[in-house]
Amino acid sequence: QGLVEVNGKVVTELGYQVQKTDRVVFDGQGITPEKPVYVLLNKPKGYISTTKDEKMRKTVMDLVANASPYRLFPVGRLDRSTTGVILLTNDGHMTKKLTHPSFNMKKIYHVTLDRKLSKEDMNTIAEGIRLEEGVAEIDAISYIDGKPKNEVGIELHIGWNRVVRRIFQKMGYEVEALDRVMFAGLTKKNVKRGYWRILTELEVNNLKML
Repeated sequence: QGLVEVNGKVVTELGYQVQKTDRVVFDGQGITPEKPVYVLLNKPKGYISTTKDEKMRKTVMDLVANASPYRLFPVGRLDRSTTGVILLTNDGHMTKKLTHPSFNMKKIYHVTLDRKLSKEDMNTIAEGIRLEEGVAEIDAISYIDGKPKNEVGIELHIGWNRVVRRIFQKMGYEVEALDRVMFAGLTKKNVKRGYWRILTELEVNNLKML
């Protein structure tokens, strides 16, 4: 289909032998001969989701330094004060797939607000709040069982910047804590805050099938 380039030239020949020194690009993403590594991190507060920071702030890379001999990259972003599930990998094709808006990856957040969320406001959010980019469509929102009514679960597919915080701010609430409990089917179960684990083969296969 003309999606493969080797050293800047499109290659369509079957069985073409790629050398280790060749620069291979597939569908706009560079491919390396490295073994793909997939790391799930339960991100704590105070870390930013970039590979490096000019202001010398702590990044998620500091937490997964021993996870792989290869250079990993965070898939998408969680802002500095948001905690929870973030995936890091050296698989550029997977990163592109999981972050591209057309794939609409499902995310679930545990939100703690500065006051109780009224039923009316919850219904308004469920119907969709208009933000700068358009209407923020929510898949589900509910109070969390056994918790005060200022703690809610929210499920959505959109990946706009700080979208969860902005939805509640639009309704006059401040988000005191935001924890991503699920991303693309992955949860932080059995992974303590600040710790990581390598994905199982089954989890990797599930991501590839999304």
